[in-house]
Amino acid sequence: MGYIISYIKQHRLALLAFVLCAALFAATFLFYRFPLKAVLYPTVLCLVLLAGFAAADIVRTRKKHAELERIKCFDAKLADSFPEADGVVEADYQEIIRLMREQHDRAEQRTEQGLREMMDYYTVWVHQIKTPIASMRLALQNEDTAESRQLQSELGRIERYVEMVLTFLRLGADSTDYVIKEHELDDIVRGAVKKLAGDFINKKIKLEYTELNEKVLTDEKWLSFVVGQVLSNALKYTSEGTVSIYTESPKTLCIRDTGIGIAADDLPRIFENGYTGYNGRSDKKASGIGLYLCRRVCDKLGHGISAESRAGEGTVIRIALDKKKLEVE
Repeated sequence: MGYIISYIKQHRLALLAFVLCAALFAATFLFYRFPLKAVLYPTVLCLVLLAGFAAADIVRTRKKHAELERIKCFDAKLADSFPEADGVVEADYQEIIRLMREQHDRAEQRTEQGLREMMDYYTVWVHQIKTPIASMRLALQNEDTAESRQLQSELGRIERYVEMVLTFLRLGADSTDYVIKEHELDDIVRGAVKKLAGDFINKKIKLEYTELNEKVLTDEKWLSFVVGQVLSNALKYTSEGTVSIYTESPKTLCIRDTGIGIAADDLPRIFENGYTGYNGRSDKKASGIGLYLCRRVCDKLGHGISAESRAGEGTVIRIALDKKKLEVE
């Protein structure tokens, strides 16, 4: 019924013209005092013919509408299988759609090519910059002073920033090097803690580590990135106190700190790209990308990530590792 109403609206001018013509002929016949039957008979006959032609046209256009609906549900390249155009206007529309699709395809190819080139460049850049970082770290290991420990800590921050760049690019690529298998959660978390040992020592932050004793189905490298980023944030916003690592049921990794916490207004948005909140604006160095990347990685791995915090009372980040669905691209 809805389609018929739509058809009538689309052809309302033609239908109105027919009705007006029929009324004009009827009025003319009546003016010349033709018998009423002589007036009604051709008028009704014309209306029957109109209904017949309209019904046939409705069936034809409905079929074409169904074909277009089918094309719309599939790839845009099926636009080549458009139904035959009924007139010049339809042919013009189809040509416009074809040209727009060609422009879209060319733009998509340029974007993909640009992304590949950027990915190749930054991949090489990351591997190249790791060489001088490793050399500086090796040189600093020969001395144990407050200054050398501080420099090693800063080198660690540089390494994490470099890893964030590579992670950001890999997440935007069509495919990512996931290796999903079962891992000991303790091994992953301890590896991340070890990389930040210098920061714990320099800031005199106590680590409370409870044996996790969990096996998780995940990608070791990507989950290590998430844990490292969360730990780095905990150390960054905790000037004194502790960072606690433990698990909750079901199979949820918790990282709690006694830092400055997160304002209630900021908490719902901390996983958004570029959102720094009150703490970030105060710090002036926050990029607002770390937790965003953590959420993206967790989404890909089928893990959940959430935050609970109060300003001045610390923060706890929970990573739910019990989910079965993995988005492997």
